[in-house]
Amino acid sequence: MGVGMGMGMGASEAGAGFRGNLIDGLGKYRTICIHMVLLLPSMKIRDLDMALQTFRDKGGTLRTRDLIALGVHTDTLYALRDSGRIIGLGRGLYRLAEAGEAEHPDLAVVAARAPNAAVCLISALSYHGITTQIPSSIHVAVPRGRYHGIKLPMPVTVYRFDVKTFNEGLETHRIGGMPLKIYGAARTVVDCFKFRNKLGLDVALEALRLARQRKRVENRELLHCARLLRVERNMSPYLQAIE
Repeated sequence: MGVGMGMGMGASEAGAGFRGNLIDGLGKYRTICIHMVLLLPSMKIRDLDMALQTFRDKGGTLRTRDLIALGVHTDTLYALRDSGRIIGLGRGLYRLAEAGEAEHPDLAVVAARAPNAAVCLISALSYHGITTQIPSSIHVAVPRGRYHGIKLPMPVTVYRFDVKTFNEGLETHRIGGMPLKIYGAARTVVDCFKFRNKLGLDVALEALRLARQRKRVENRELLHCARLLRVERNMSPYLQAIE
């Protein structure tokens, strides 16, 4: 079989076509039209300034997978890193250098790497400024009965909270440009009483005292949380003592 071809392409068309003259066994020409779909790879951002602007637009902290989804080429990402214009916070997590270090860098990592977890207990006390304790690990909570799969580049202690009250007192703050789930001051103080056997009663009492002195909470908020978490009887004597 012999084949003769003539090419034709419309500039305004999304695809390309060609007309081929095929000779069949009888020597007759049969003209066919074959349409080909031209598949172009997604455009990737290779310009460094455009990639930096992507960081600025998204708050200054991004994960590698988020950058790729936004169209930033990995070569560009590594070029920014090697030039010091972005800083690695952990595996697959980068922060814009010009943004300056986050006030709570470890929590910025939690926000990026464990977005479904909630910062709790001593880590939350530290964030709210109502403890003198220095946590040896990041304290986070997940709903009881659910797999968390949390892997962070620093020590982490995972607590499992009751699903029914998990969202009670839960707040969202922005750390390093990322949304962070963290329990509010009142809920955190009450949680410390609930976990007093693990943390120590002295930690809970100090948190209560500092929270009231620094006007982070009101007794009605504490009582509300205490009732929900079933520690009202344990907390009431201490609440009365500091009124």
